[in-house]
Amino acid sequence: MTRTLCRMQLQQLAYFVAVADVRHFTQAAELLRVAQPSLSKQIRALESELNVSLFSRARGNITLTPAGETLLPLAKRILADVDTARVEVQELAGLRRGRVRLGATPSLCAGLLADVLRRFHDAYPGIQLMVEEGGSRDLVRELTRGSLDLALVILPLHGDAPLDTTPILREHLVVASPAGQGAAERPSRAAHMPRRSHLRIEDLRNRPLVMFRSGYDLREATISACRTAGFEPKFAVEGGEMDAVLRFVEAGLGIAVVPSMVLAGRPGLRGTPLVLDESDDPPRRGHHGPGLLRTIALAHRKDVDLTHAARAFQDTLETFLVEAGLEGSLPAGVENLVDA
Repeated sequence: MTRTLCRMQLQQLAYFVAVADVRHFTQAAELLRVAQPSLSKQIRALESELNVSLFSRARGNITLTPAGETLLPLAKRILADVDTARVEVQELAGLRRGRVRLGATPSLCAGLLADVLRRFHDAYPGIQLMVEEGGSRDLVRELTRGSLDLALVILPLHGDAPLDTTPILREHLVVASPAGQGAAERPSRAAHMPRRSHLRIEDLRNRPLVMFRSGYDLREATISACRTAGFEPKFAVEGGEMDAVLRFVEAGLGIAVVPSMVLAGRPGLRGTPLVLDESDDPPRRGHHGPGLLRTIALAHRKDVDLTHAARAFQDTLETFLVEAGLEGSLPAGVENLVDA
C-alpha cells in the first residue's frame, strides 16, 4: 500500500477527498473548478492504481466502499502535510511569512491565550495565526489528521494518539456561582452556594448544575467526580460552550465546575475551590485530587517536524509563561510548569 501511495498523484487524492466530502461528482467538480469528466477520469485512475473501488454508485447514490473509508483519513492527512510543507518552504528568512494553526481549549481562549497571541503577533506580524477552539479530544483528532500544527490540550490524553506533549500549566477547578445577592441578580435558591472557603464534591449533590456540551473535558471530569462521590449530578441546563455556561450561571440557572482562570474579568461570578474532603482545609498547594486540578500540555505530532513558525510560537508561549510566573501575573489558580 505504501509503494502504491507514493505513485499516486496529489491531484487524484484531492479529487477523491472532494467527492467523499460532498458525495456527488458534479458538485465536487464545481467546487474544484474542473470539468466533471476530468475529475471522474482521475478517480478511475486512482481506483485502477489501487485495484479497488472507492465509491459505490448504486442508483445514483454515492457512498464510500470499505476501501474508500480506509483511504479517506490517510488522504486528508497527506494533503494537509503537503500543504504544511508548501507553507514552510515559502516562508522567507526571518519568519516574515508563514502560518501557525493552533488549537486550544475554551478556558485558554477565554483566558491568557490572547496575551500570548498578541506578543507573538507583535514579534512576527507576517505570520498568519489560525486558532481553533475545542475540547481536547476534538483537538487531538485534528492534530492527528494534520489540520493543526500545535494544540493546548488536557492531560492525560485518551487513546493512542502519536503526539509529543509538554506540560506547561496546572489550573485549579472551582465552583462558579453568582457573586451578588442583590435584587439585580436574584440567583435561584437551589443555585445559591454557601459562602465558604472551599466546597467538597459531595456539596454538589442535588444542586442544579449548568453543564457543558458533550465532548468537553470539564463535562467528563465533573460527572466522573460526582459518580466517584456516589451520586449522579443534576443538570439545570446542558449543552453550552464556555461563554454560555458562565452567562447561565450569572443568570442564576445553576452552578458550574470551571477552571479558575475563566472568572477573571467577570465580577458577576465568584469561584469557590473544590476539595476532596474536609481534611483538605485549606486545599494544599500542589494537591492532585480528582476534580481539583488539571494539567495543560502543548502537543504536536511525533512524525512531523514543527515548522519554523510553530516553533517560534512555542518559544513565545513558554517565555511568556516563565515571565508571568516570575512576576506573579498569571491568573488566579494557574501555576506555570515550564522551567525557567
